[in-house]
Amino acid sequence: MKGIMIQGTSSDVGKSLIATALCRAFANEGYRVAPFKSQNMCNYTYQTKKGKEIGRAQGLQAEAAKTEANEWMNPILLKPMPGCQSEVIMLGDHAEVVLGSSYQSDYYKKGLEAITLSLQKLQEKYEILVLEGAGSPVEINLKEKELANMKAAEMADVPVILAADIERGGIFASIIGTLELLSPQERDRVKGIIINKFHGNPELFEDGKSWIEEKTGLPVLAVLPYIGQHGIPVEDSLSDGPAAAHPETVDDSKYDELSEAMLKHLEWEKLKEIVFSWRKQNEMA
Repeated sequence: MKGIMIQGTSSDVGKSLIATALCRAFANEGYRVAPFKSQNMCNYTYQTKKGKEIGRAQGLQAEAAKTEANEWMNPILLKPMPGCQSEVIMLGDHAEVVLGSSYQSDYYKKGLEAITLSLQKLQEKYEILVLEGAGSPVEINLKEKELANMKAAEMADVPVILAADIERGGIFASIIGTLELLSPQERDRVKGIIINKFHGNPELFEDGKSWIEEKTGLPVLAVLPYIGQHGIPVEDSLSDGPAAAHPETVDDSKYDELSEAMLKHLEWEKLKEIVFSWRKQNEMA
């Protein structure tokens, strides 16, 4: 199974929207595509037709992918609760309520098993997986037992695209800093960069784009414009404003609009080349 993973330099860089747009773009070209987020922390949830509970973003991404959502698309869901606790939803069902301080030690092995099983199940039905990371892949205090970013990319064996939010400032430092903190093996997995939430004419960022490509040796695959009233719910706690509303349903046309808006600025053929040449590159290495 082929795939691509969208990771971010921080929370709220737009990973969910980019992954949603990619799901629809691949689906519109006739591929059997599924979303995947190994571990999600969110109180906004989506109930599958079989009554399983997964993150809202993965449910909507399944809609964008023109497929039915299932528990394999988000094997671990953590629902924050008062008192530094979280409800653990494992493969769509309630497991228990745990303290944040004990979750990693208690659930790391169980989490690995759930992710492995989920990837196996998805591989049976789908051709392409669009993975979404969580937060930043270089939270050093969490990296030893992280399940949401590079570990998931390694388990699925997919290349990574790093997304960065230009709206908040510091984009050059955030990109370079993230890449520098990755291990050599992790760094080799990153094959491109997406600049998100650009205001104004993207041509004004040509010098910045050239600098990033020269400094990192990676292609900037897109400079995506800021999209306000996109109509797709977001889930990150840092998100606010009209785009953060959570309507019960999303009209299917919104997925096409989001995908079309992204494809206008994305080097789509180059991204597909990254997806489809990944295993071949590994075999030749």
